[in-house]
Amino acid sequence: MRPTIGQYPATRFRRLRKSDALRRLSQENALSVNDLIWPLFVREGENVSEPVTSMPGVQRLSVDLIVKAAEEAAELGIPAICLFPYTDPDNRTDDCAEAWNPDNIANRAIRAVKAAVPHMALMTDVALDPYNANGHDGLVQDGIILNDETVEALVKMTLAQADAGADIIGPSDMMDGRIGAMRLALEMSGHKDVAILSYAAKYASAFYGPFRDAVGAGSRLVGDKNTYQMNPANADEAMRLIERDLTEGADMVMVKPGLPYLDICRRAKDTFGAPTYAYQVSGEYAMIMAAAANGWIDGEKIMLESLMAFRRAGCDGVLTYFAPRVARILQGKA
Repeated sequence: MRPTIGQYPATRFRRLRKSDALRRLSQENALSVNDLIWPLFVREGENVSEPVTSMPGVQRLSVDLIVKAAEEAAELGIPAICLFPYTDPDNRTDDCAEAWNPDNIANRAIRAVKAAVPHMALMTDVALDPYNANGHDGLVQDGIILNDETVEALVKMTLAQADAGADIIGPSDMMDGRIGAMRLALEMSGHKDVAILSYAAKYASAFYGPFRDAVGAGSRLVGDKNTYQMNPANADEAMRLIERDLTEGADMVMVKPGLPYLDICRRAKDTFGAPTYAYQVSGEYAMIMAAAANGWIDGEKIMLESLMAFRRAGCDGVLTYFAPRVARILQGKA
């Protein structure tokens, strides 16, 4: 689209900024509670709320409190939550077998949430790092992250989560071929209506540090994730990855991190038109919270502005730790 613009003074852009009413009438994008997915961390125990020190206001919650958080999300109109497990250290092994244990902490939380709030869309994480002795998203042999063997493990993990009641599978591992394998397995096992929201363009980013603290993988990580996560310098590659995942059966795609990669979000939406999401990751959240705590920024305004940026860039929704806070503001409950 190329707009027709008259010359000054026939055209005065400030006319449509004169009042709140005119600004609202001419606003191009809107943020609503329907755009929010709330990431939550689940851990063992009962009535346990354990703060994540690098993410102020975020806690690891036991299953009973995860259910209460899901009920809170439902009351606020948030359409989906996403679960990430903090696994007991004894269950972090080289073979990652706990990842597809039907009774692991994530699958127990899925069943509990679906029993209490059946209409809540429940998204899960598919990657081996919370269950891996060395903190990687894939199986490791002689320092090499194995692709095909990892995909086999991820398929078992996917089916266990679908059996538990997950509505949306979120593969965050960045192994080649995993979307096709997961989609085929879901179809063959009768889970044809389970959606896949693929982390199609997940970059090897320094913004993930607080998240790794939250799931307990940071201190265990041996080496880095550069051989499977994307080079932050690449954009065309992201389009190829997104197209591949859509071709293999992904229903939705995600760009991660968020704000530093808005150009990728925009290109993805313009190129493919598929439902496109971004993850406002832990480092983005932590920076806003830290700056606000020091009085350097207006945290609430920055929070809302940052989420509007995702909408402007073409995102249909955002995974954000700010979700309940934003929902209350949007609904006048703050």
